[in-house]
Amino acid sequence: MAVGRFQVMATLQAARAHMLGLPLESALSWGLNRAIFYAAAKRGFKGTSPLSREFREARARPKVEAVDIYRLGDEMAFKEEREGKLYFTIGGTIQTEKDFKRQIESRFLGGFKHAWEEALETTRKFDHETILSGKAFFDSVYKPRRDEVANKWTELSIMKIVPPVKQNEKST
Repeated sequence: MAVGRFQVMATLQAARAHMLGLPLESALSWGLNRAIFYAAAKRGFKGTSPLSREFREARARPKVEAVDIYRLGDEMAFKEEREGKLYFTIGGTIQTEKDFKRQIESRFLGGFKHAWEEALETTRKFDHETILSGKAFFDSVYKPRRDEVANKWTELSIMKIVPPVKQNEKST
């Protein structure tokens, strides 16, 4: 299976969230949540929308009262705590680290650790303001490299299942 833009977005957003202080399991939840959010935005938000009455009302409440909203930089998402862990929801569905592993990490066929380190390294190259801004992150970190990274990470995952042929192993 190929690593696509969805997996690139989820991984980079998870790295962003982790760099901004979220524990790993919450960062993975954030990454998957944002990938779903951007995919839905691209399609036009069929069903629940961040522009829904519920979301607008929650967003308008003072930060102290908005207990169901989490703010990361200038972005926000519905949150839920389970078993002492912070997770994020969209469309009434919670995104857990297990969901991330099933929907994102599994596409890397064993090469996710390398991709994760690269995602962290990529986000470290940008200033704090860019990392805090959802739009700046999308425009400066994700968008310019999404296809190149998807191709690179797909090749990485293929290399994990099909080792390269060594020079002295020429077929006859």
